[in-house]
Amino acid sequence: MNPVILAAQDPTLADFGKDPWWLVLGKILFAFVVAVLATLLGVWFERRVVGRMAVRPGPNQAGPFGLLQTLADGVKLAFKEDILPKKADKVVYFFAPVISVVCAVTALSVMPFGPMVSIFGHRTPLQVTDVSVAVLVVLAFSSLAVYGIVLGGWASGSTYPLLGGLRSAAQLVSYEVTMGLSVVAVFMTAGTMSTSGIVAAQGDGTRLSIGGFDIPTPGWYAVLLLPSFVMFFIAIVGETNRAPFDLPEAESELVAGFQTEYSSLKFALFMLSEYVAMVTMSAFTVTLFLGGWHAPWPITLWSGANEGWWPMLWFFGKVIMLVFVFVWLRGTLPRLRYDQFMRFGWKVLLPLNLVWILVLAGLRSIEDWQTRDRLLVTAVGAGVVLLVALFWPSRKKQPKPSLQEQADSRPYGSFPLPPMDLQVPPSPRTKRVVAEREPANVAAGSDSREV
Repeated sequence: MNPVILAAQDPTLADFGKDPWWLVLGKILFAFVVAVLATLLGVWFERRVVGRMAVRPGPNQAGPFGLLQTLADGVKLAFKEDILPKKADKVVYFFAPVISVVCAVTALSVMPFGPMVSIFGHRTPLQVTDVSVAVLVVLAFSSLAVYGIVLGGWASGSTYPLLGGLRSAAQLVSYEVTMGLSVVAVFMTAGTMSTSGIVAAQGDGTRLSIGGFDIPTPGWYAVLLLPSFVMFFIAIVGETNRAPFDLPEAESELVAGFQTEYSSLKFALFMLSEYVAMVTMSAFTVTLFLGGWHAPWPITLWSGANEGWWPMLWFFGKVIMLVFVFVWLRGTLPRLRYDQFMRFGWKVLLPLNLVWILVLAGLRSIEDWQTRDRLLVTAVGAGVVLLVALFWPSRKKQPKPSLQEQADSRPYGSFPLPPMDLQVPPSPRTKRVVAEREPANVAAGSDSREV
C-alpha cells in the first residue's frame, strides 16, 4: 500500500478533541452498544461453540439459531427475586458489580475501531478518544476492575465469596506483571504508547529478501514479537478470569466464588462485566499485536481495503477470532489447581518475559542491522526461549512407594488401613461378643456332661 495513503488514513493525536458534542456523544453511545451486544452475542456464541465441541446442541429454540435465548435469560434475571444477605454491607454490595462493568466499558473508549472517516461532513477518527499514554489507561482500568470482584466477595459477608475475591486479587498481581512486560516490548518497537500510533506503526509492513526474492511480511507485532504475543494472551486469559484460569469462581471448590451471594440484576452485571472484559482484552490484543483495523493479507492486495468503513469489519473480525480462542480454551482445557496457576505465573512466564525483554533490547541497540537480520535473530531467539521452556530439566521424581511399604511405614496407632488382601476383617465388637460367649458355652457344655 502507498505510504502516502496510509499517512492520510491513520489518525494522530492532533486529530482528537475537535469533534462537535453530538459526534462525541454518538461515539460514546456506539462503544456502549458494542459492550452490550458483545455480552448478548458472546453468551450465545460461547454456548453454540462449546455445544458443537461437546457434540451436543446449543441454544436453538428461542429465535433463529437460538439468538434470542440470551435476551430471554436477561429478562428472566431482571424479574428474579433480588436477595440481600443478612450480613452484607449494603452499599459496597450494591456498587461492586457496577465498578466491574464501568471499568470494562470505559477501556473501550481508547480502542481504535477504524481510520479517519467522514460522518455527516465531519472528518473524524473511528475512536472515542486517544491520549499519549492510552495503553496505560487500559492497564489502569483492567487493574481497577478487580476491586469490583474483591469488594463483592468481601461485602457478601460469607466465607466462599471472600476466598474467591482474595484469589482474584492474587491472580491479578501475578499476571499483571507479565502483561505489563509484554506491553513494554510493544513500546520499545513502536516508540509510542498511543493506541492509534501503535496501529499506525504496524500498517506499513516490511520486505524479507531470501534467495533474491522479496517476500512481503506483515508489520504485525504478533509476528515480530511472537514471545510477547503468546505471553500477553496467556496473561489476559488470567486477567479476565476465564477457563482454565477461572479460579475466583471455581464451582467445584467455592460454589460460585465471589458471586455466590448475588442474584437478579446484580448477578447479571457481573456476567456483563466478564464478557465485556473478554471483548475489551481481545480488542486490546488486536490493537497491540494484530495490526488493529488494518486488513490482513491477501485482502491488502485490494487498494481500498484500509479506506473508509471497511477497516471496522477487519477489526471486529479479528476480535471475534480471539473470542473464539477464549471459548476454545474453555471447551478444551481443564481448570488448573491454584498452586499450579500461581507457579506458572511467577516461575515460568515472568522469567521468560524478562529474558525476552533483555534480548529485544539488545537487538534494538544494533541500528545498522537490516530488517532481514533482525527478523531472523528474533525468530531464532523466540525458538530458543520456547525450547528452553519446554525442555528445562525438572527435579527427578522419587518412585512412589508400594502400598505395602506405605503400610509398613505407618507408626503404630495411626489411622487404620484396609487389608492388603482386600478381605474385610471382623469388627472388634464381634470379637468381643464371641469372647464373652465362649466361657458361657464352655460352662454349659460341662454342666450338660455332668448331667
